[in-house]
Amino acid sequence: MPASGSTGRPRLSHGDRRRTREQRKNLRSGAFDLLAVVAALVLVGLGLANLYLTDAVELAVRQGMIAGGGVLALALFWRVRVRLLGVLGWAAYGAAVLLLVGVLGMGLSANGATRWIGIGPVSFQPSELAKLGLLLVLAAVLGSGRPAWQRFTLAVVLSVVPIGLTLLQPDLSTTTLLAVLAGSMLVIGRVPARFLLPLVAAAVVSAPLVIGLLRPYQVERLGSFLVGAHESPAGSGWAVRQAHIAVGSGTLYGRTDDPLRLLRAQYLPERETDLALASLVEQWGLVAGAGAVLAAIILVWRLALASRAPRTPHGALVGGGLAILMGVETVVSVGGNLGLLPLAGVPFPLLSYGGTALVVHLAAIGVVLAVRRDGARRRLWALPRWRNPRPRLVRLTALGLSTLLVSFGVYGWRLQSTQGEALLLAGQEQMTRCVRLPASRGSIIDRHDAPLAVNAVDAGSGVDRVHVVPALLLDRPADIDRLAELTGRPRDELHAQIGAAPRTTLSLPVADVPRGVGDAVTAAGIDGVFVLPDPRRAYPSGPLLGPVLGFVGVATPQDEERWPDLPQGETVGRAGLEQQYDAVLRGINGRQCLYVNPQGVPAALGERQDPVPGADVRLSIDLGLQGQLDASLAAAVRAQPRPRGRIGAAVAMDPKSGQVLAIASTPSFDNNVYGPPVDARALRDLSGAPGSPMLEHVTQAVVPPGSTFKLVVAAANQAHPAFAPERAVPTGADFTYGGHTFGNWKPMGPMNLAQSLAMSNDVYFYKLAVALGPEKMIDTARALGVGERTGIDLPAESAGYLGTPDSVREDGGTWYGGSTVILGIGQGYLQVTPLQNARWTAAVATGNLVTPRLGLAVGSGDTYTALPATPATPLPFAGALSPIREGMRSAVTGGTAVRLADLPVPVGAKTGTAQDGGLPDGDYDNWMTAAAPVNDPDIVMTAMVQGPGTGGNSAKNVVADGLRHYLEHRTDLLATGPVQTP
Repeated sequence: MPASGSTGRPRLSHGDRRRTREQRKNLRSGAFDLLAVVAALVLVGLGLANLYLTDAVELAVRQGMIAGGGVLALALFWRVRVRLLGVLGWAAYGAAVLLLVGVLGMGLSANGATRWIGIGPVSFQPSELAKLGLLLVLAAVLGSGRPAWQRFTLAVVLSVVPIGLTLLQPDLSTTTLLAVLAGSMLVIGRVPARFLLPLVAAAVVSAPLVIGLLRPYQVERLGSFLVGAHESPAGSGWAVRQAHIAVGSGTLYGRTDDPLRLLRAQYLPERETDLALASLVEQWGLVAGAGAVLAAIILVWRLALASRAPRTPHGALVGGGLAILMGVETVVSVGGNLGLLPLAGVPFPLLSYGGTALVVHLAAIGVVLAVRRDGARRRLWALPRWRNPRPRLVRLTALGLSTLLVSFGVYGWRLQSTQGEALLLAGQEQMTRCVRLPASRGSIIDRHDAPLAVNAVDAGSGVDRVHVVPALLLDRPADIDRLAELTGRPRDELHAQIGAAPRTTLSLPVADVPRGVGDAVTAAGIDGVFVLPDPRRAYPSGPLLGPVLGFVGVATPQDEERWPDLPQGETVGRAGLEQQYDAVLRGINGRQCLYVNPQGVPAALGERQDPVPGADVRLSIDLGLQGQLDASLAAAVRAQPRPRGRIGAAVAMDPKSGQVLAIASTPSFDNNVYGPPVDARALRDLSGAPGSPMLEHVTQAVVPPGSTFKLVVAAANQAHPAFAPERAVPTGADFTYGGHTFGNWKPMGPMNLAQSLAMSNDVYFYKLAVALGPEKMIDTARALGVGERTGIDLPAESAGYLGTPDSVREDGGTWYGGSTVILGIGQGYLQVTPLQNARWTAAVATGNLVTPRLGLAVGSGDTYTALPATPATPLPFAGALSPIREGMRSAVTGGTAVRLADLPVPVGAKTGTAQDGGLPDGDYDNWMTAAAPVNDPDIVMTAMVQGPGTGGNSAKNVVADGLRHYLEHRTDLLATGPVQTP
C-alpha cells in the first residue's frame, strides 16, 4: 500500500536522483557547447557565402578547405586534457615567437608591412598564432599562485616580446589587439590596481608617439575617420564610402537577383577581409549582417560564461580572455565597416577571409570549450572558491561589447532606412558613364517646305560617324568582323584599331559612312556600337539667306551662359535663326550609358535614352520672292559707279500679320563656310570684306530714313493737328529758320498734306516740323516703333536711334532749332533700320502696328503647330490717316513713285533720299517703301540702296520688281501647309 498522501509515482532512490541531475547537467553542458560551435560555424558559413557571392570562388574553396581543418582543430582541442593546457600554451607561444622572428628575416610584405611567411603556395601569419600563444601563457601565469608582483612582472615581460616583434613588422592592428589582450588579461586576472595604474599612465603618455610609427596608409585611414569619408574621397575614405553604399543599398534581403551584383561588388575594396561584413550585407541584405553580428554576440557570451565553469583560474582566464579578444575584434571590425571607428585592418573573426586567423580562432574556441567541459564534469576536483576566484569584469565587458554591437546594428538599420535610396543612387552613379547621343537637328524650311537649312548628312554632303566601345567588343571578334563588313573597313585594320584603344575608352570613332550605311549599322543591333550624326549643316540657298539663317558651331562661354545645361562641346545655333530657334531645332540629346568597373573599364551596356530629334521650323519666307528681291537688290548695288562697300536691304512683309515674306541683304555670305569644320580662310576674308557681308542689313544696318520719315511727321500732324490736311501751305525753293536756310529739292508752289507727300515737298515738312515741335513728332515716332527694336525673331536686331532734346543734351550735344527742321524730312538725330521703315509704313497703311516675324510654325512631317503671334497694336490716331494714304497713292499716280504706276493693283508709296555722313559726296541712302493694294494692303515692301540713286541704282526698281513678282504669284506665294493652333 502506498503511504498516505502519495501521488502514486514510484519513489526514486538517492542514487537515481543523483544520476538524473548529472544527466541534466551533461545535457545542458552539451547544449552550451553546441550553441557556441553553431555560432562559430554560422560565421564561417556566412564568410564562405560572401566569398562565393562576390565571385571569389577559388578563395571560397580554399577558405572552405582551411575551415575544415579549423573545425578539425576545434574538435581536437575540445578533447584536450586540461593538464596539458600549460604545455600547449608554452608550445604555441614559443612557436609564435620563433616564427615572428623568422618573419623579420624572410617574410612576405604588403602595404609596407612584413607579416606573412610563405612556404610554396601556402602562406600564414604568425602574429595570429601569437594571439593564441599569448592568451594561453598569460592565463597560466596570471592563474598561478605566485605573488601579485611576480605574476604582473612575468605577464608584462611575456607580452612585450610578441608585441614588440609584431610592432617591428610593423603590423599595428595586430599589435594593438595583442596589447588589448594583454591588458584585458591583467585586469580580469585580478592584478592589483597599484600595478596597473602606472602601466596605464605609461600607455597614455606613449600613445602619441605611436603616431610616428604609423605607415602612410594607416595615417590616411585615421585621417579619413576624423574628417569623414565625404571629406576624404580617396584611400580609406573611399573604402568607408563604399561600405556605406554597400550597407545602405543592400536592403533587408540583399540583391542576389541584381544582374549588376558582381560589378557593384568590385567597388567595395577589401570585401573579403576588412569589409567582409559590408559585402555580406550588400549581397544578402541586412538580415544576413544582423545574423553575423548576433552569432558573434552569442559566441562572445558563450565564451564569457565559459570562464565561470573551469576548475582552475588558469582555465577560467582562457575563456574570459578569448571572449574579450573576439568581442573587441568584432566591435572594431563592425565599427570600421559602418564608419563609426577607423578602419584598423581588423577582420571580422571567423567571417573574414584569412586562413591563419580562422584556424587559430577555431582552435582557441576548442580550448575554451575543453576547459569548460572539464570544469562542468569534474566539479569535485575544483579548487575551493577562495583559491579559484573567477575572472573579474568579464560579463560586464561582454555586456558592454554586446551593447556596442547592438547599437552598431541599429545604426546600420537607420543608415539603410534613411539613406538607402540615396546611397543606392550614389552607387549607381559611380559605376555609370554615359555617352551623349546628339539629337538630329531640325530643318529650317520656307513657307512651302523648301529646305533652307538642313543637316549635311540628309542633304547627301555629310556622313554618319560609327562609334564603338572597345572593351565590350574585344571579347566578341565575330561582331568586329560583322561591323567591318557593314562599314567597308578591312577586318584586320578594324581589329587593330579597337585593340590599340585604351580599355577605358567609352566611345571610339571607327568609320564615317553615308546615312544608308549608318542606318544599316544601327539596324544590326551590335552591342557596344552606335551611330552618331554629323553635326555639320548644309544651306542649299547659299548666300541668299546667309545672314538671316545664321550658322551653327560649338557652344561658346556666352552660349553656355544662355543655356546653362549645355553639355560640353555641344553644337548650337550661333547666329541668325539658327540661334533664335536653337532650343527648338536642337532637340533633346539622348545617351547611351555604360557600367564601368572601378578602373573605369566598361563592363556592360546600361540604360539607353534615344535622342529626340529637333523640330523643323517653317518660316514665313517665300523662296521665290526672296530670290527676286535679292537679285534686284544686288543689281541695284552693282549699278552704281562705286559699288565697293555699298549696301542694300529689302524686306517684304504682310502689314496685317507681320509675316516677313522676304528679307534680302547685300552683300551677303554663304554660311556653309562655318561648317563644321570652319573654313578659316573664308571667314577671315569675310570679316574684313567691305559692306559688312556678315551683317543682316534689314535689321542691323541703321541709316537716316530721309523723306520716307515724312509719313511719320504727317501722322504726327494727324495725331496733334498743326496744319489742316487740306490746307495749302506756301512752300517755294527754300525755308529760312533761325538764321539758317534749308533748301527744297526743287521749287514748288502751295501744297496740302497729300500733295506734299506725293511730291516729297521738303519746305512743307520743314514748316510742319516747326509747327509741331520736336516732342509731338518724337511721341508719334515712338508710337510707330521708331527708336526701338521691332521685336522680329532675329537676334542682334538694332534699335536704331531717335534723339530727343534731352537725350542729345545728356550726350553732350545741342538740339538747335534747325534740328527740329531737318527732323521733318528724316535727317538729323535719327537713324532707322529698313525693317523699322517697313513697320511704320504698314502701320500708316492699316492703322495697326504689327510685330514682324519669320517663324511661322514648328513641327515635323505633316504636323506643324503655329507659333504664337504678338497681336497688333491699334494706333490711337488710326482714324485720321486717310490723307496720308491719299498722299502715298498720289506719289504713285503722279509723284515721286510713278515707277510703281503700271502695277496691276493700286499702290501707295513714299520715296526718300537721305544724306549719310558715312558716304562720300554724291552718294545717298535711297529709299522706297510701298503698300499694295493701298485701300486694303496685304503687302508692304521697303528697300534701301546706297549710291547716287540714278539709273539702275534705284530702290524704286527693287520694290517695283518685287511687287510685280508678288502680285503675279500672290495665291501660290501666300499658300502654306496646314498648321494646328497652339
